[in-house]
Amino acid sequence: MLSSLMNLLRACWQPCADRHLRRRGGGGSDSVGCQDGLLWYKDHGHDINGEFSMAVVQANNLLEDQSQLESGPLSLLESGPYGTFVGIYDGHGGPETSRFICDNLFQHLKVFATEEKAMSVNVIKKAFQATEEGFLSIVTKQWPMNPQIAAVGSCCLVAVICNGKLYVANLGDSRAVLGRLVRSTGEVLPIQLSSEHNVSIQSVRQEMQSMHPDDSQIVVLKHNVWRVKGLIQISRSIGDVYLKKPEFNREPLYTKFRLREPFSKPILSSEPAVSVHELDPNDQFLIFASDGLWEHLSNQDAVDIVHKHPHSGSARRLVKAAMQEAAKKREMRYSDLKKIDRGVRRHFHDDITVIVVFLGSSRGERSPVLSVRGGGVKLYAKSGLNTAPS
Repeated sequence: MLSSLMNLLRACWQPCADRHLRRRGGGGSDSVGCQDGLLWYKDHGHDINGEFSMAVVQANNLLEDQSQLESGPLSLLESGPYGTFVGIYDGHGGPETSRFICDNLFQHLKVFATEEKAMSVNVIKKAFQATEEGFLSIVTKQWPMNPQIAAVGSCCLVAVICNGKLYVANLGDSRAVLGRLVRSTGEVLPIQLSSEHNVSIQSVRQEMQSMHPDDSQIVVLKHNVWRVKGLIQISRSIGDVYLKKPEFNREPLYTKFRLREPFSKPILSSEPAVSVHELDPNDQFLIFASDGLWEHLSNQDAVDIVHKHPHSGSARRLVKAAMQEAAKKREMRYSDLKKIDRGVRRHFHDDITVIVVFLGSSRGERSPVLSVRGGGVKLYAKSGLNTAPS
């Protein structure tokens, strides 16, 4: 009874605490994250596999990036599996799809993991498919009142750490990078774990052309940028229904999104590229980030920043480094860039989301069940199961 009351009080208090933090503009305890202008960060936390840090900086009028870290049970069963789930959702055209993914994908994964009583590539692919179908249902319902929702979509990068394995699934151009220690030299080398689906990459253009051999305009160079049908750079996503279902590529959708010629099969795919990695004792940390980070930092730059500094604040350091590079490219000071408001800020850099997960620092230790949303949307330790199985 007492624990239930405490959980209720905690649930009521934390949203107020988060609003208070945002009003103060930063500082205070990191237990619910901190805010510094358009930057939200949680410098330090513990999940089942180790320590982590998160940071999000907003550039758009509405934050289109969403992110989450879930640690604890990966199914609805007490018997497991247990582990850590990381999601980076980089929206475009609006925040609706990325928010929908953040609310639904992990829940779908838990349901399918419960059915299989294990984590697997199949579980992850089913969770992606169910999320895509769920958003399609939303578009279908809202189309008569809000047809532009058909042109909203999101990249989707997911990682699951479970039983010594790392599963990485990706749609779009967010990126996962592993920092691996070379013991003979003390260096940490970057290993890119995700394949990107951006038609600026020649192999992705070739894939699109092979899938649509009868369409010579499937990929078009427009204003020196390669785009699918001259509209979008990524070839895979959740949402973007206007390029998947021909019944949504018509009036009253804005003219700029409507194709002149009909299409009979989806132009974009929602099938994630999934890889599985056996974690090695030399694997030090993982960096997950939307393309807003990688536009300004190389894999090696990012790994060096994390490796050469304390764990706490790693994600915030990466975001700051990217913003400093963005300022340098425009021949301005970082301090001046920070003063530019959202919306206008998008002319200098994109929304940037980073999650850094350290491996080995608490492997095998008992850890509280944890659910964290980037940007201060949701941040709480769940009640109920509170330890991982030994």
